[in-house]
Amino acid sequence: MVLHTSVVRMWSVWISIITLLLAVVIHWLYRWRNPKCKGKLPPGFMGFPLIGETLDFMVSNKSLDMPTFVKKRMKKYGPIFRTSLAGRPVVVSSDPEFNYYIFQQEGKLVERWYMDSFAKLLNQDATKIHAQKNIHKHIRNLILGHFGIGALKDNMLPKLEGVINQRLQDWSKLPISLEVKKSTAAMIFDFTAAHLFSYDAEKSGENIGESFTNFLQGLMAFPINIPGTAYHTCRQNQKKAINLITNMLEERKRNPDIRKGDFLDLLLADMKTETFLTEKFIIHMMFGLLLASFETISATLTLAIKLISDHPEVLQQLTEEHEAILNSRGDANTGLTWKEYKSMTFTHHVVNESLRLASVAPGILRRTIQDIQVNGYTIPKGWVLMVVPSAIQLNPNAYEDPLAFNPWRWQDISANVTAKNFIPFGAGMKSCAGAEFSKVLMGVFLHAFVTKYRWTATNGGEVTRSPVLGFGDGFVIQV
Repeated sequence: MVLHTSVVRMWSVWISIITLLLAVVIHWLYRWRNPKCKGKLPPGFMGFPLIGETLDFMVSNKSLDMPTFVKKRMKKYGPIFRTSLAGRPVVVSSDPEFNYYIFQQEGKLVERWYMDSFAKLLNQDATKIHAQKNIHKHIRNLILGHFGIGALKDNMLPKLEGVINQRLQDWSKLPISLEVKKSTAAMIFDFTAAHLFSYDAEKSGENIGESFTNFLQGLMAFPINIPGTAYHTCRQNQKKAINLITNMLEERKRNPDIRKGDFLDLLLADMKTETFLTEKFIIHMMFGLLLASFETISATLTLAIKLISDHPEVLQQLTEEHEAILNSRGDANTGLTWKEYKSMTFTHHVVNESLRLASVAPGILRRTIQDIQVNGYTIPKGWVLMVVPSAIQLNPNAYEDPLAFNPWRWQDISANVTAKNFIPFGAGMKSCAGAEFSKVLMGVFLHAFVTKYRWTATNGGEVTRSPVLGFGDGFVIQV
C-alpha cells in the first residue's frame, strides 16, 4: 500500500512537471508568435521559434522577379508585413512612400544595421563605430575623395580604361570560354584593391579575386561554419582577404616613409588624429569596401552583358553610340574622356536598366531606435526594417512591364519616379558613396567591349534569386 502511494505521488510530480513545461512552451510560442507592442503590429507570421521564416526566405526563385518569399507575403498581407529572420523580428517594406520617409530619418527614427552574418564578417565593433553619424560622414568624405566624381574625372578614368582593355585582351586570348561573373569579379577586386592599398595581382602569386565568385550567395547561405558548406568557404575566402589587407597595413607601418597615394595612405595619416581609426577598424572597413565593389558591380555587369547578348536591338544601338564616339575623335588612339563618358546617353539607360533589374542587395536594413507609426500599425523600437529594392524597382505601378529589359524606358522617366522607386545604391544620407564609380566602371567596360570585341554565349546562365542575384551554372562566353 505504501509502495502504491509512492508511485502515485511520483506520477503526480512528473505530471505536474510536464504540465508546467508544456505551459512554459505554450506561453513561449504564444509570445514568439505575438510579440509585445504598444500598438497594432503589421500583419504577418513569425514562423518557428529562433528559425523564424529564414528557410523560406532563402528559397531560390528562377526568375529576375522579386524573391518568392516577398511576393507571396505582399499578396497576402500588403506592402508592409512582419516576419522573423535569423531569430530577429523584421518588418519588410515595399512601400515606396514609407521607404523614402525612413531613409530621411537616419539617426532620428532608424539606424544602420547588419544581419549577424554580415556584422561578424565586417567586425561587430567596426560596424557599430561606422554607424555613428560623425564617423560615417568622415569615412564617406574620404571615400568620395578617392572614388567620387572628382577622382574619376582627374585620374581614375584612364586607369580604369587601361585595366579593362588589358583584361578584355587577356580574355580574348583564352583558348576556352570564361564564366563572366567570376571573371568580372576578379577584375573589379584587383582594380579596387589596387586603389585601396596598392595591391598588385600579378606579384601576389595567387588570384585572390577569383576566390570571391558568388561570395554574397555563400554569405547568405545557412550560417553553418563547417568544411564543405558554402558559408564555410565564404569565411575562408574572407580570411584570405583580411590577411592580405593586414599584411599590407603592417608593411606600411614598418616603412612609414613609403607613400603610394592610395586610400591606405589617407587612413594612416588620419590615424594620428582620429582615435576611432584603429588597425582593426581599417582592415575590416577596407574589406567592406572591397565586398561592396566586386560583388555588387560584377553581378550587375554580368546581368548587363547577358541582357544585351539576348537583345540584339539593344546591342546594335549601344555599338552605334560608342562607334560614334570613336569616329568623332581627332586621334583614334586617345583614351576616353569624361566629356565622352557623359555623352553616352543610351549607355546610361542600359546601365540604369541593368541596375533596376539586378537589385543585387536582397534588402537594405535599418533598426528602429523608437516606435514608428505607419498605416495604422506600430513597428516597435529595436525591430529590424528591411527595404526590398527588387520589390520597389520591379513594381508595375512605377514601371510598365517591369520584368522586361527596356533601356528606352529611361528616356521618359521623371526624377519624381526614380527618387522613390530606384534605389540600387540605397537612399538618404547613407546612400552608397561608390555609386558613381560603379556606373562609370560599367560604362567604360561596355565602351571597350562593344567597340573592340565580339562574343558568343556558350552557357545561358539561368537567372536566379536566392534571394541574392545568381546565374545558375554560370553565364559563360567565348570572347
